[in-house]
Amino acid sequence: MMDASSDLFVRWMQLEQKLIERFGKKPDLETVLFLIGIQEKGELRTKFTKEEKQDLMHIAVCSLLSQSGYFQLDYQDEEGWPHFTQLKAMPDMSLKEQEDFLKDHVLLYFEQKGF
Repeated sequence: MMDASSDLFVRWMQLEQKLIERFGKKPDLETVLFLIGIQEKGELRTKFTKEEKQDLMHIAVCSLLSQSGYFQLDYQDEEGWPHFTQLKAMPDMSLKEQEDFLKDHVLLYFEQKGF
């Protein structure tokens, strides 16, 4: 029987494989968050500033964790940037646990998007 972390590992590898087929290279978690941020903001362009990239990854994390009730989308500003309110504190986790927690939410996100 597989434990949760090996199940997560297998599902993450499957997602990575789909993303490799789509984009031609293996994305890390930050890249996946960046892609989700772009998707959530709904703005496709080739150049983003370093600050915008960080903002897009923040949007991704908030969007992902809103699936579990940690954040709620409040509004979009006049430039189309979503703004979130944190509804509950994140559980105390090690770095590895945080990464797995996020990956699990990423997988849920892609499932819901039918990817």
